[in-house]
This record gives sequence, C-alpha cells and structure tokens, in this order.
Amino acid sequence: MSGEDFSNRLDAAIQRGRQRGLHEQAAAKKEAMSEEELRHLHSSYRLSLSDRIEKAVAQLASHFPGFQTETLFGEKGWGAACGRDDLSMERGRRTNRFSRLEMTIRPLNEYMVLELKGKGTVSNKEVFNRSHFTELTEVDVAEFERLIDAWVVEYAERFASQN
Repeated sequence: MSGEDFSNRLDAAIQRGRQRGLHEQAAAKKEAMSEEELRHLHSSYRLSLSDRIEKAVAQLASHFPGFQTETLFGEKGWGAACGRDDLSMERGRRTNRFSRLEMTIRPLNEYMVLELKGKGTVSNKEVFNRSHFTELTEVDVAEFERLIDAWVVEYAERFASQN
C-alpha cells in the first residue's frame, strides 16, 4: 500500500510539473506578446508626438528670422530641432552666439517608457535640458502634447528676451 501510495504521489507530482511547465510557457508567450504590443504602442505614440514636435518647432522658427529647422531621427530619438548662429561685432571683435531648440521622443528601452527629451540653448547658454517619461501603459498623450507646446513657448520667450 505504501509503494502504491508513493507511485500515485509520484505520478501526481509529474502531472503537476507538466502543468506548471505548460503554464509557464503560456505566460512567457503572453509576456512576449505584450512586449510586442508595447513596442507597437511606443511606435504609435512616437509617430504622433514627433509630428507634433515638428509642427511646433517649425512654427517657432517661422517667428524668428534666421532659424533653420531639421528633422531628427535615429538612435537619439525622433523629433525636430531649430537653430541659428548669430555673428556680431562687439568692441571691434567678432562674436558668435549659438541658439538651438531640440526635442525628441527617445527610442524604446528596457524600462518600457515613453520619454520626451528637450534641450534649449539661447546665445551660447543652456536655458533648459529636461526629460519627461511615463510608463507606456499609463501614457496620457494630451499631457505630452501640452509639454511640447509649453517647452516651445518657454523657449520662444527666453529667446525673445535675449535678442
């Protein structure tokens, strides 16, 4: 009876192990699918927000003569920048003043967040360098759009006050 009891317990343990293995495989497959879905979600956000950045930066550049715009894409992210170099004469010396605004949506990383990066320089001085990120599952696109608009407006005000 004890040999039969052991055999039954052994068979039950093997069956539980097989079930656990199938369950773990299914969970890994589900996680991989959700990772793929997160990549797709990031790509969707990146496309819409980088378009918003390009439009906002182009609008800023149209208000200040001499600014050149460029589309940014690659390992640093997707977005846009505008900038200009001003040459001036002060006390008989030539000086160069560099101004640039750059905003990007950073590439997806292991933390699965959506990250907006912005950097502004006015007359050779960095006026801001910031980053805002949110987990992909908790993204509020309207919040990112407000930040893009706010950073462009802030940069415009700072640039206008220096020139």
